[in-house]
Amino acid sequence: MGNPLGPLRNSVARLHRIVRALDDADLEVPSYAEGWSVAAVLSHLGAGAVLMGRSLRDSLAGTEAPADFAQTVWAEWDAKPPRQQADDALAEDDRLLGELEVLGEGDRARVTFAFGPVHVGFDEAVALRLNEHVFHTWDIEVTRDPVAHLPADAVAVVVDNLGLIARFTATPTGDTREVRVRTTEPERHFTVRLTPDQAELLAGDAGVPPDLTMPAEALCRLVYGRLDPEHSPRVSANGEVLDVLRGVFPGP
Repeated sequence: MGNPLGPLRNSVARLHRIVRALDDADLEVPSYAEGWSVAAVLSHLGAGAVLMGRSLRDSLAGTEAPADFAQTVWAEWDAKPPRQQADDALAEDDRLLGELEVLGEGDRARVTFAFGPVHVGFDEAVALRLNEHVFHTWDIEVTRDPVAHLPADAVAVVVDNLGLIARFTATPTGDTREVRVRTTEPERHFTVRLTPDQAELLAGDAGVPPDLTMPAEALCRLVYGRLDPEHSPRVSANGEVLDVLRGVFPGP
């Protein structure tokens, strides 16, 4: 996995540029994330920054947040008007990035972050924040630019962590088959293994001719449920395989 902190820094700057160009009406239009306005997406990112910052400080201090802390944060952000959701989200985004960047190597080595029942180290936590950040930034950007793409530096990190999200979101189709995928920019090889009751995304099979060749950026969006036909590049595919994979990966 590449260093996720630099791409996260760039994603934060990208989101800020996009949001600063939006007026109040723009904040209330639907984003790509189903059921969420642009402001709601920003609220989600802002609240997530608050929660991750609290997890960081608790880990360093050896303390624990109250059991209802997350619910309190979500309720507070849900109650904000759209413009405040946007402004506060950018402020919390900057604050969290600053806290992550100033952390020394020793603290990075010992800190852990709680994501629900899962605890991860510094790089893994930053990578998870990066994943959420770049996809939700895309959810906003694509409302104004239908050909928006994920940034290349973020894709280089996200593509090597797709197996983690697929473990929780991949959906069996009832079929038994394997689909081999090769990506470009960067080049990677994956196998989607389907059984009637399981769906897996596995790295490997570089020596086997692929059923589907596509940019890594497109595969990242596919696994995150963001590669519908209107937002898909032309790909080299065997038959109906891309439609099959859209069914396997409905997104988080």
